[in-house]
Amino acid sequence: MTFFIELVGWLGAILVLGAYLLVSMGRLSGNSAAFQWMNALGASFFVLNTWWHGAIPSMVLNIIWGAIGFAALWRIRRNRAADSR
Repeated sequence: MTFFIELVGWLGAILVLGAYLLVSMGRLSGNSAAFQWMNALGASFFVLNTWWHGAIPSMVLNIIWGAIGFAALWRIRRNRAADSR
């Protein structure tokens, strides 16, 4: 189980850092669904990892980070649905 938790944590790190790198390089837009998915999933994976390790402040930060990402995805989806009408 510990190996799985660590793997999830590293995957979260790769997703969040990858999203930041791609936006910084101009490969993704901060408003894109891909960027928001990478951040939201990465944060969610960090929540599991930090909970396991008892790092509660980091866990709370990542819960908020993920909520922001999922809210942005909801906004993107809502706007796409409105545009297609």
